[in-house]
Amino acid sequence: MTTDNLKTPTVALGTWAWGDSGETGDGYFGSHLTQAGLEEVADKAHAAGFTLWDTALVYGMGRSETVLGEVLKRYARSDYQLSTKFNPRIAGTSDNPVADMLEQSLANLGTDYIDLYWIHNPADVPRWTPHLIPLLKSGKVKHVGVSNHNLSEIKLADQILGEAGFGVEAIQNHYSLVYRRSEDAGILDYCRNQGVPFFAYMVLEQGALTGKYSPENPLPEGSSRAETYNGMLAQLKALTDKLASIGQKQGAAAPDVATAWAIAKGTTPIIGVTKPNYIDGLVRAGSITLTSDDIAELEALADAANVNTRGFWEQEM
Repeated sequence: MTTDNLKTPTVALGTWAWGDSGETGDGYFGSHLTQAGLEEVADKAHAAGFTLWDTALVYGMGRSETVLGEVLKRYARSDYQLSTKFNPRIAGTSDNPVADMLEQSLANLGTDYIDLYWIHNPADVPRWTPHLIPLLKSGKVKHVGVSNHNLSEIKLADQILGEAGFGVEAIQNHYSLVYRRSEDAGILDYCRNQGVPFFAYMVLEQGALTGKYSPENPLPEGSSRAETYNGMLAQLKALTDKLASIGQKQGAAAPDVATAWAIAKGTTPIIGVTKPNYIDGLVRAGSITLTSDDIAELEALADAANVNTRGFWEQEM
């Protein structure tokens, strides 16, 4: 096992949307992004003490990593942590596609090591997991995790790494109020028992749980997330209204409460940050106190919404 322990933050910063082209309505999220705007986001995040950035080569096929690398040039490398991913679905045909993809990510990000490197999906765990071992030994990767793996795949990956003296040091799966499959499948309990951090992505369901969007004010037209979520916004209204009302009592907003729920469940939420004011929300989320009744009521409303937000890339857990 690597000697320096993975520093797990309360909240990690997501840059999936940074892979969009920057033009409104174009790309997965349909966000309008500029380098100056993202530098402002980064400055605010670092001032608030948020320093772990999560990206992946597949986000915009290198664009997210490249933009993030440019933005982070303004800081010393020791001032932040980088999390990125190997994706079997876009692996090449060389002798070692994992090492090759890592080199691409290092170049995009302008660094010579990755703090936390993930296998992004569970295609052929016995084939790909062993390739992480030489990367750990080389120091180019400090820690490794698995994303979108079910419990048996997590255990198999940990066993393979364990034979070389390493182990799965983090899990990253889709987890939100309306998508709790990792909890139902025992993965959260496993992480708790093993002392392994669970990173939750899509906690805000790409904006659908923020309360900002409604049938009258849908997600950006032409974006992939609009296709997924616009048809279910009416079903989510009772839940987002409750998130807002809990937040109002604590000087916070609906997305802050959804993030606080994920923290209360023992996870590290990865929250996408495209605007400086989103950082204020992360600060608020860290100070929100949710009672067991609040959590139970939110989860009951989430169940009553009866939506399935499993991504096309995800297996059932």
